[in-house]
Amino acid sequence: MRPFAACATAAALVAAVGASGCEAPPQRGPGAAARPSPSPRPTPAWDPSPASIAAVGDSITRGFDACGILVDCPEVSWATGADARVNSLARRLLGPSALPARSWNLARSGARVAELPSQMAKAAAKKPGLVTVTVGANDACRDSTDLMTPVADFRASFEEALRELREVAPKSQVYVSSVPDLMRLWSTGRGSALGKQVWKLGVCASMLRDADDLRPAARERREEVYRRVVAYNGVLRDVCAKDRLCRYDGGAVFAYRFTGEQLSPWDWFHPSGDGQERLAEIAYRNVTARVPPA
Repeated sequence: MRPFAACATAAALVAAVGASGCEAPPQRGPGAAARPSPSPRPTPAWDPSPASIAAVGDSITRGFDACGILVDCPEVSWATGADARVNSLARRLLGPSALPARSWNLARSGARVAELPSQMAKAAAKKPGLVTVTVGANDACRDSTDLMTPVADFRASFEEALRELREVAPKSQVYVSSVPDLMRLWSTGRGSALGKQVWKLGVCASMLRDADDLRPAARERREEVYRRVVAYNGVLRDVCAKDRLCRYDGGAVFAYRFTGEQLSPWDWFHPSGDGQERLAEIAYRNVTARVPPA
């Protein structure tokens, strides 16, 4: 009884000053149950019905040469256009009446990936439910292959763009379209005499210059552009995969077999209205899918 009384007395004294030292902490043996660890934070669920859409990128998203010569045609943009025939991603998700107030086309014709962070900052300010990204074609389409954007620089700019978004709009989802296969575009468009004449003006010279030249040097030049586009798509895929609210199209645009009907009749390079419709279909299918594309 004496040890018990002494312990009780000590415990009372310790309790009076707000501490407890009568019992040693339990020793955890080999068979002792471990303290349950806190549950990990759940991954945010992808929302297939975002309430607003901002589009960033280049001339493809601006609808360049889709309904006129050397002009933007945002009304037929695959991302935010109001044209019923194209039935853009925004039109399908938001409805026609909501487009003026809840969709924004912030892309610029001629933009390369280095411009994407500034565009993304503008998009972030809107706090959109979804941001669409189409970029990379202009980084590969240069006057020569030596001028193509290095892959490391492409990665750095894309990573910076996502950081710009997350600093202001951490809950915005991102849909990233793959860069189109410029080699297939060359193969399809070179069947048009008009298209080849237009290409001589300098349209994507790294790929389309001397369209009928099949000598080894020309083949290697086109292969180099092709490999760079594949590398850009790898960057878009890998960087996007690190963001819990980013969804890459799985290479769907790159793999799509565009025909002459999907190319602009004025430059045989940019998507026509029909091509914009195909891009909208691909985007809608991927954005609304329960499981992201592989």
